[in-house]
Amino acid sequence: MIDKNTPVLVTGANGYVASWLVKQLLEDGVTVHAAVRNPSKKDKYAHLDAIAEKSSGSIKYFESDLLKEGSYAQAMEGCELVYHTASPFTLDVKDPQKELIDPALNGTRNVLEQANKTASVKRVVVTSSCAAIYTDAIDCKLAPNGILTEDIWNTTASLDYQPYSYSKTLAEMEAWKIAGAQNRWELVTINPCGVFGPALNPKSATSESMNILKQMGDGTLKAGAPKFGIGVVDVREVADAHFKAGFDPKANGRYILAGHNTNLLDMALTLQDKYGKQYPLPKTDPPKWLLMLIGPFVNKLFSRKVIKSNVNVEWKADNSKSIRDLGIQYRPMKETMEESFQMLIDNQLIPTK
Repeated sequence: MIDKNTPVLVTGANGYVASWLVKQLLEDGVTVHAAVRNPSKKDKYAHLDAIAEKSSGSIKYFESDLLKEGSYAQAMEGCELVYHTASPFTLDVKDPQKELIDPALNGTRNVLEQANKTASVKRVVVTSSCAAIYTDAIDCKLAPNGILTEDIWNTTASLDYQPYSYSKTLAEMEAWKIAGAQNRWELVTINPCGVFGPALNPKSATSESMNILKQMGDGTLKAGAPKFGIGVVDVREVADAHFKAGFDPKANGRYILAGHNTNLLDMALTLQDKYGKQYPLPKTDPPKWLLMLIGPFVNKLFSRKVIKSNVNVEWKADNSKSIRDLGIQYRPMKETMEESFQMLIDNQLIPTK
């Protein structure tokens, strides 16, 4: 059992998912050691300080760098539980090795090697991704029984194709390798699919999911959103899964976090009732042949291979382990989408109509 009187380390503590996790920890009375890049930039952590003020827990900031060896030593001191959430999430990169692979891989090494040197550590929870399980929706069809499970590893991503997925795969593999070479602390990984839902720090939070929502609301996708197969999970469920994976002695191995097997068009359609009259939301999906023709010119991320392997291809993942072991209750997708969209409106991140 993890002693809640000991501090808990959270790397990348002001991130999209991590902020909700820190909130849950603080409200549970925990002392949070928040590892961040620059503690002097107080505006980036104001939302966490505000939560701490109203909570029974407390928060202390530690300067840390994913790529700097020994950077987490001070922050980890006295901790029994470590959450490693810090990792780059961007799809538009010029140098994938430098911008994605190195930070993800070396960051994981630095945190877990520090766990090896810190005698108090009993459990490490690493934020991985469904991207470490699959690259394209077509991979679901190739999986046993046509559904992704925790037993599957991504074998189709590379430095040249979907390097973000490749970075998450390499980082999680490295985590299990380091964990397997010792027996003092346990490793649990959380593998969420597409994370949506309101951010606690909307002005500074960055996530690809917010970019997708902005495009749905600002007219970019007015002509239509493709039936691009993905999974959706609410950020609050992802945070809850981290919390429970840290403190529940039964938690073990990998956990897929996926509330809904869906696609971009169906996601957009959940917003129609409330926002369809005010915003140019997509209502239909463009033909696949048209996407194949113009996609690569509109967005370099939409290569013909990506379109072929994801559009009109059903995405399916098995979330039963997260429900069974962690007691996760997935909220309706409509609720997640509406609250995400409203947050963007309230913070002037989508042009008001």
